[in-house]
Amino acid sequence: MIKAVIFDFGGVFTSSPFEAFARYERGRGFPEGLIRKINSANHLENAWARFERAELDLDGFDAAFAAEAGAFGFDLPGREVIALLSGDVRPEMVEALRRIKTRFKTGCITNNVPSMQAIGADKPDNLYRREIVEMFDSLIESSKVGLRKPDPRIYTMMCEALSVTPEECVYLDDLGGNLKPARAMGMITIRVESGPQAIAELEAATGMRLS
Repeated sequence: MIKAVIFDFGGVFTSSPFEAFARYERGRGFPEGLIRKINSANHLENAWARFERAELDLDGFDAAFAAEAGAFGFDLPGREVIALLSGDVRPEMVEALRRIKTRFKTGCITNNVPSMQAIGADKPDNLYRREIVEMFDSLIESSKVGLRKPDPRIYTMMCEALSVTPEECVYLDDLGGNLKPARAMGMITIRVESGPQAIAELEAATGMRLS
């Protein structure tokens, strides 16, 4: 029996940052997928991973990411990449969360960075984002707990916070690598590719009408 629905944030409630990465790469004349390629190299200990665990501050990340990009032969400051993280809110996913919350416990596990609160602070929908966060029964941020997905411990931490077992959870994320450990623990997993697709799969998992 499902008792909780756990969400990622970026790429689930907002458009994927990969879309912004692609636009940036086209604008700078970089190869398609360059940022993702840099981030996938030594993915557990690279600049991005260390920043999401709050082991680097913004200046440290800026320099470390630039060095990693330089190793690939490109001039790419980390600060410019961080500025790309704030996507557009998907209203249909917010409405689904509102409905889910009437019957199930809700949680959010997000890999973020210490400066995340400043990202998109001037966007018109910033208050909307705060409303989303306030709907979760538990919020776990990698930069605050020093763990990041796909470390299995962060999923266990959420289950403990919600007083549920993994088998009683549905977990949604836009990255397959983050879904793999959740699925191995026994959670039902949904890879988010679009709002309508995710909602349809979540309706099937929960038996609720969410749109």
